[in-house]
Amino acid sequence: MPTLSEPVAAVKAVIAACIAVHERLGDQQLQPVADAAAAILAASQQGGKVLIFGNGGSAADAQHLAADLVCRFQRERRPVAALALTTDTSIVTAVANDYAFDRVFVRQIEALGARGDLAIGITTSGRSANVIEGLRTARARGLKTIAMTGRDGGPAGALADIHINVPDPSTARVQEAHRTVIHAICELVEREL
Repeated sequence: MPTLSEPVAAVKAVIAACIAVHERLGDQQLQPVADAAAAILAASQQGGKVLIFGNGGSAADAQHLAADLVCRFQRERRPVAALALTTDTSIVTAVANDYAFDRVFVRQIEALGARGDLAIGITTSGRSANVIEGLRTARARGLKTIAMTGRDGGPAGALADIHINVPDPSTARVQEAHRTVIHAICELVEREL
């Protein structure tokens, strides 16, 4: 990769890497993306809610998806009940302090999740302990589960009913592809609402 002394070339290299990951994503089986949109629609039509969670950039992606579902993506339509479990710092820090960080999503799913709801865990490594535990708890409570992962999908991918995987080792490239997948899901949801 070019150095910062060649900034334009460095930017082009980042864009080329991003495009390459998106092209590989487009060449793989995309049925899980369509299945994720269908699961969101099914939960919404049955009066359920969508609980979304992840860490760091994936927490931001959880909030992004929740915002697009509650507000709108590109079209006027009824809202979808969605909540990012990353946004209440009082809950997150209380659970992390009083229990453990790997329980920050578990406790919220125990409090808010019900049969008919949908849980979406986002982890670029597929190995985030709190996302894995959140998905495990969601399944035990009868929620349908979706994992958005990178690399080989890890344990999170194996736990999910629907697994959307971006098989790349770069966290940045996986996050970029996850954002595209989020927009594709929202496009499909809005076509039906």
